[in-house]
Amino acid sequence: MPVRWIFAEQLGSQFDDGGRMLLVEARAAFGRRPMHRQKAHLYLSAIRHRAAQLGDRVEFRQVERFGDAVDGRDDLEAVAPVSWAARAALRRRGIRMLPSRGFVTSEADFADWMAGRGGRRPRMEDFYRWTRERTGILMRGPEPEGGRFNLDRENRQPPPKSAVTLGLPEPWWPEEDEIDREVRRDLDRWQADGRVQLIGDDGPRRFAVTEAEAELAIADFIATRLGDFGPYEDAVLTHDWVMAHSLLSVPLNLGLIDPLALAERVAAEHAAGRAPLQSVEGFVRQVIGWRDWMWHLYWHLGPGYRRSHNRLQATRPVPRPFATLDTSGVDAACIRHTLDDVRAHGWAHHIQRLMVLGNWALQRAVDPAELTDWFAGAFVDGTPWVMPANVVGMSQHADGGLVATKPYAAGGAYVSKMTDYCGGCRFDPKVRLGPDACPVTAGYWAFLDRAEPHLRGNHRMAQPLAGLRRLSDRDAVVAQERARDLDSEGFGPVPS
Repeated sequence: MPVRWIFAEQLGSQFDDGGRMLLVEARAAFGRRPMHRQKAHLYLSAIRHRAAQLGDRVEFRQVERFGDAVDGRDDLEAVAPVSWAARAALRRRGIRMLPSRGFVTSEADFADWMAGRGGRRPRMEDFYRWTRERTGILMRGPEPEGGRFNLDRENRQPPPKSAVTLGLPEPWWPEEDEIDREVRRDLDRWQADGRVQLIGDDGPRRFAVTEAEAELAIADFIATRLGDFGPYEDAVLTHDWVMAHSLLSVPLNLGLIDPLALAERVAAEHAAGRAPLQSVEGFVRQVIGWRDWMWHLYWHLGPGYRRSHNRLQATRPVPRPFATLDTSGVDAACIRHTLDDVRAHGWAHHIQRLMVLGNWALQRAVDPAELTDWFAGAFVDGTPWVMPANVVGMSQHADGGLVATKPYAAGGAYVSKMTDYCGGCRFDPKVRLGPDACPVTAGYWAFLDRAEPHLRGNHRMAQPLAGLRRLSDRDAVVAQERARDLDSEGFGPVPS
């Protein structure tokens, strides 16, 4: 019988067929590039907890490099891992790969779906509808529950006026144990020895690393936050980093949760009358739609996608406050508070990622490949497969429209509407020129000015570009933002 080599993203029972296992903790994997302290902690804790659970069935190796544990062996098999590099490493060693697991749609089914489109451009919405029809989740026969597949229009409410938090109960948090304490000691030692580059604050651990913990996290989300998830899915409050989000991305990506079973369980809450359809549909769309879509695009777009696309010719390095998570000198409240959340938790929700951090990087022409690497290292749920299409394609529009049909660029008006950041900011989101000029608002117009040659043929950008051409102070705004970028990387006041 072959020994099953399981990877850090394959730690749940769905990857266990009952035989012998090999689990490898390779220290070098945590030192390739800067990584959030809490991400390193989570992965090490999850690996060691799984090894403890498997007991005598697992061969647990703690080595410098993966090859130290697997080179020269001819008794191994593996469920296909989650990156091009890992799969290539298995092929080089002649290790048999089983079909991938941990997603709702198999790679073979996705290939059949793509082949059946007759050359039409793949769209997430089409994929999502097909997945709903195929699985029967939130369906009444051939029709979607409620008459529409997508209820996103109902899920764009701004945060309640004058609210400090959504007023929901504190989420369930895991209790650290001796394994966590051992991980912390090892990270301290590795960092002191210069073997890893860690950014961000240390714990306490806030995400599930075992199936038992994941079950408690799911139950807590369903009981206390699912009902509010939909309406406030896009809203941001400075003093409520969780809002109504599930915090399940980490255990999902560690392979501790079956996404199809999770979606069915949440859908059952609506069927039982315990959760509103708009919240349930929004969550189901994230789990069986967007998550699977990013997974399949990763393989569809190819191993060179991350570095071979830079349509808008963005070449600036990742700015210092991003790279270090040190927000001293960052005057823009939206960036400061979001990066503070990332520093404290290694996590921020999708609007903070896309419309605050991603929007800022898009406006400031940050290199999309470098930005992808930063997101992967700074976020606890950053995996090789999830970030390229999200960052290069959707956030930075560097692929020219393969993933998203237009850039996700916005000015301060969007931030002001969907967050409470602007109320405590020294800048005015309505002002684009002068000492109070919002760097997001002014940066939006400066971005359009820079990107106009690349966007002229995009019909979805016709209206914004027409607005740019009508801007009477266009040259002054562009010059102002160029000076601000040179003076403070765009984070500070307009230089006098």
